[in-house]
Amino acid sequence: MEEIRIEKHLAEEERYRLLSSQLKSLLTKNDNLISNLSNCTAAIKDVFDKANWVGFYLFDGDKLYLGPFQGKVACTRIEMGKGVCGTAAENRETIIVPDVDKYPGHIACDSGSRSEIVIPIMKSDNLFGVLDLDSYALNSFGETDKKYLEEICKFLSEEIFPSNNQHKKLK
Repeated sequence: MEEIRIEKHLAEEERYRLLSSQLKSLLTKNDNLISNLSNCTAAIKDVFDKANWVGFYLFDGDKLYLGPFQGKVACTRIEMGKGVCGTAAENRETIIVPDVDKYPGHIACDSGSRSEIVIPIMKSDNLFGVLDLDSYALNSFGETDKKYLEEICKFLSEEIFPSNNQHKKLK
């Protein structure tokens, strides 16, 4: 399967269920990691119009650096503990930001973004990176997004990411 088929009129939770299932068919460990992450971002952005930016920041042992994404040009490096991505990575927990203007230290790569969700990706208790989604609307992300995006990240970490730190070679 090389295509995601999800009707946009379906309820959000149903679209997430279908997306999760179809990603498990689309993405395989045998494909290149960057190709898999690229297809993952494209699929998420295609299914959810509310996301103006979907992408990965990968951890190199020191900081986060820009990985595959869909959207406007983005920040290329994020220090641990800085902004939403760096804080989610440092704390190893998902952060939902209803209004980025009210988030202390928010890093605005796209000044039009109004809300954000960031999910850390762990592999064998080690940080691999984060999945970041931004929206031009306030309050775009909630518990449904958190639940299914965490499920997608868990699938990626268990089935797609290399078991060693090969991603560090991508710099």
